[in-house]
Amino acid sequence: MFILNLTQHPATPEQVQAGVVDLKGQQLEYIKSILNFYEIPDQTEISRRAEALADFGSLYDPENAGSGIVVDHAMIGGAPFLMAALETALRKKGINPLYAFSQRVSVEQAMPDGQVHKTNVFKHIGFVQP
Repeated sequence: MFILNLTQHPATPEQVQAGVVDLKGQQLEYIKSILNFYEIPDQTEISRRAEALADFGSLYDPENAGSGIVVDHAMIGGAPFLMAALETALRKKGINPLYAFSQRVSVEQAMPDGQVHKTNVFKHIGFVQP
């Protein structure tokens, strides 16, 4: 399965193994410019940005290679107030929105001084289709 990453964060190795394809360079910067809000948006701005992301997904061609890849799934995430509009815009373009599902796993590491260092790692489990 081909899943276009329409988030501003790189996919984890598990997500890549599941078929997520990251954007790079100018494409990633373009997506970030749409996903990041610096002022409170109105509904018109939210809709405009959702449509821009959906248009990008529907026209995606890796490095203009003419690869014939059709994006039918996209991993999304970001500002919660954008997601409902983005889900709708993607579906209108024939793209199924997916949210990553992770579990928090605690990892403990014994340090040389006898202390235990505990960290939480988010482990990708799968995707949720809203």
